[in-house]
Amino acid sequence: MEMCMNRILLAVAVIAGSHLCTSSGALAQDLSVPPANMVARSADDLADQQMALIRKRIESARKQLIASNLTLTDEEATRFWPVYDRYSKDLNQITEIKIALIKEYADAYGSLTDEQADSLVCRWLDADIAGLELHRKYLPIFRKVLRGKIIAAFFQVEQRINMIIDLQLTSQLPPVQSESVSPTSFTPEAEQ
Repeated sequence: MEMCMNRILLAVAVIAGSHLCTSSGALAQDLSVPPANMVARSADDLADQQMALIRKRIESARKQLIASNLTLTDEEATRFWPVYDRYSKDLNQITEIKIALIKEYADAYGSLTDEQADSLVCRWLDADIAGLELHRKYLPIFRKVLRGKIIAAFFQVEQRINMIIDLQLTSQLPPVQSESVSPTSFTPEAEQ
């Protein structure tokens, strides 16, 4: 489990460090040496604290990327950012669900049952659906404060950020272990 959690933390650090953070090295400096009072804490506490720091940096970088990719007038910015902050708070709830699912997977890694695997897949898909529903919910709200092209640009940037985060995070997770199908033996043609 510790190896799996370390891979997860590394993946999130890569996301925050190389894809989203504007100041390279700042995240590495923050995470490189834990303060003395953190050494005595359990590995789970340290992992939770690191994840919280990384999430904070990702959110800050996300906001910077959105700001740099949207051309807003002062009036539009005044109307947009409070709506974005509410949207971001709602999006963070979905992100917390995904992080909990990843932790659950890490905890069960190596002993995952078929039922647990099925449950994780269903709940991950539910979180993805919740993200899409959140976009649909906020579309008319954003329409009240922004023009159509700016809304389209916002959702385009937002989608790219989400895809980068999901790709980086999930690509670092070890595959679910299966007795019946090895990752190298499965081919889509065999399934047909």
